[in-house]
Amino acid sequence: MNKIKNIGVLTSGGDSPGMNAAIRAVVRGSIYYDIEVTGYIRGYEGLINNDFIPMDRKSVANIIQRGGTILKTARSEAFRTVEGRKQAYENLKAKGIDALVVIGGDGTFTGANIFSKEFDFPIVGLPGTIDNDLAGTDFTIGYDSAINTVIDAVDRIRDTAESHDRLFIVEVMGRDSGLIALRSGIGVGAEAIMIPEANMNADDILHKLEHSRKDKASKIIIVAEGDDTGGAFKVGEILQEKYPHYDTKVSVLGHIQRGGKPTCMDRVLASRLGVAAVEGLISGESGVMAGQVNREIIFTPFDHAIKHINAEKVSAKWLKLIDILSF
Repeated sequence: MNKIKNIGVLTSGGDSPGMNAAIRAVVRGSIYYDIEVTGYIRGYEGLINNDFIPMDRKSVANIIQRGGTILKTARSEAFRTVEGRKQAYENLKAKGIDALVVIGGDGTFTGANIFSKEFDFPIVGLPGTIDNDLAGTDFTIGYDSAINTVIDAVDRIRDTAESHDRLFIVEVMGRDSGLIALRSGIGVGAEAIMIPEANMNADDILHKLEHSRKDKASKIIIVAEGDDTGGAFKVGEILQEKYPHYDTKVSVLGHIQRGGKPTCMDRVLASRLGVAAVEGLISGESGVMAGQVNREIIFTPFDHAIKHINAEKVSAKWLKLIDILSF
C-alpha cells in the first residue's frame, strides 16, 4: 500500500459527457481514503502553468449531471516538449502532489505514458472520450451519451426527410474510429453506414440504394468523419451526380455530440472508474488506464490502451448485422 497524501486530477483533450462525474468520483474517493485532491485547470497546461484549485466535497456538488468539465480542458503543445514536462514535474513536487488521475483519450494517455516513465511518477488514466477507441474497456466515458445524442438528432432529421422524400447523409464524429457511426446507425435504422473499418466506398452505397426498397419515403446514410471516401459532403456530391432524382441533403452533427447531459450509463461508468483510479493508485498501480470489461474493473497499460481497439468492437458480426438490417 502506497502512502499517497495528495492526488492531482485533470481533464485533457476533447471533452466528453461524464467527465464531471469522473472528477466527482475521484474527489470523493480520495476524501474517503483521507487523501487531499488538487484539480488542475486546462489539462497539462495547468500542470505547466501551476494553475490549480484545492478540491473538496463542496467543489464537486451538483456536477454529476453536467456535461463538459468544470476543470476545463486543452491540448498542450508545451507538454510535448521535455522542457514543458520537466516544468510540470517540478510544479507537482513543489505542491506535494504524489500521484495523478488524468481523464481523456489516446492523446492524453500518450502524454501521461511519457511523463510517468520519464519521472517515475504514479499516474492512472480514465477513458474520457466519445470515440470509444481505447482497448481495455468495453465503453469509454461519454460514448453512450454521444450515440444517444446522434440518435435523437437523426430521429428529428428522419421526420423532415419523410416529409420531403429526401435522402440525408449525416456525418458523425469519429476521426480514427467508426464506432459512433456503427451503433448510432443501427439505432436509427440507417440504410447504410460508412466507417473506416468497413472499407466501404461510394460505389457500395450506390449498390445499396439500387437494391433498396423503392417505396421508402426517406433514406438515411450515416458517415463517420474519418471515412476514406472524404466525408458526408463528398458522398453527397457523388450520390447527387449519380442519382439526380434524389433530393439529397447533407447534415454534419459536429460538436453537438460532445455536449449535453451524460446518460445514466456514463454517470455510473465514470463513478466506478473514478473510485477505481484512486484505489489503484493506493495499491501501487501506475502507467495504466482503468476500464470496465465484462462489468469488471481492470487496469490496462497505456501502451496497450492507445490505438489498440478491441477486435470485437468492430467485428465481422457487426458488419454483417448492418447488411442484414439495411436490406
